[in-house]
Amino acid sequence: MVLILTENETMRPSPEVTDLVDMAVTAEDAGFDAVMVSEHVVLGPSADAAGRPANRRDYALPGNQDPATPWPAPLPLLAAVAARTTRLRLVAGALISPLRHPLTTAKELATLDRLSRGRLVVLPTVSWHRDEYDALGVPFARRGALLDEQLEVWAGAWKGSPFRYDGDAYRFGDVWLEPKPWRAAGPPLWFGGSSVHDRLIRRLVRYGSGFNPLGTPTDDELARLHAALRDAGRDPDGIEHVGGTRGRFPAADRPADLDEALATIPAQLARGFGSICIKPSQFIDDLEGFATWCDTVITKVAALGSR
Repeated sequence: MVLILTENETMRPSPEVTDLVDMAVTAEDAGFDAVMVSEHVVLGPSADAAGRPANRRDYALPGNQDPATPWPAPLPLLAAVAARTTRLRLVAGALISPLRHPLTTAKELATLDRLSRGRLVVLPTVSWHRDEYDALGVPFARRGALLDEQLEVWAGAWKGSPFRYDGDAYRFGDVWLEPKPWRAAGPPLWFGGSSVHDRLIRRLVRYGSGFNPLGTPTDDELARLHAALRDAGRDPDGIEHVGGTRGRFPAADRPADLDEALATIPAQLARGFGSICIKPSQFIDDLEGFATWCDTVITKVAALGSR
């Protein structure tokens, strides 16, 4: 079970960044396997161009976000979580890598991986918000090509020193990036998106340890992905498949029913999705009840898995 740590501002009192660290500790104590932190550096006026959710507890998705939505910087937050936990995996989900220089990101990820003694997981993405790219002076139309080069830089810089790179966007001579990550190949990388397109498949086949789609992939999409893995000599069963729950809200001012959402897990397990994300603010409004809710989730999921 993967607890989504950001996107919980509808809980009351609305969690401060320090509260998110406390929530991660509570999740570890209850038996959660991981916490996930997503990001935006900034949001612009078009962040809600697709319309905001009828219920504010719903997931933050492309184009449905209040520009004032709080998105704490993921790597400092996960570093604080690493200092307070011992077992919990730290998922930097939706890390918008093209907004940064790849050597800077490679150094920060390597350091966090060492701080956590190998508990970091990274989901690099290009994201969807043109305003964010414009504000940071990064060409939105090139974001996919930038990410592809950045993944090459990460792999090379983590593998050994000195390292040099000669790409279209990034060029540098011999550099030493030290210290290296805790794990020789660097932190595991997950990939996902709203569709299973060719570029995503190539990234996952070459670099990926996990598949975390946005939404539910079709059987045909899974078959394409698994065929590409097998063609590259990789076992699809060696890729962590990440699913999730989504609440169905009875009204715009009410949370969703937990049992109804958890009931979708057995079907996901049957399709190979063994890691399940859950966002607490879809199901509870009272931050003081969070610890009890975590215990309840783990107990109920264990019962589902034993059937």
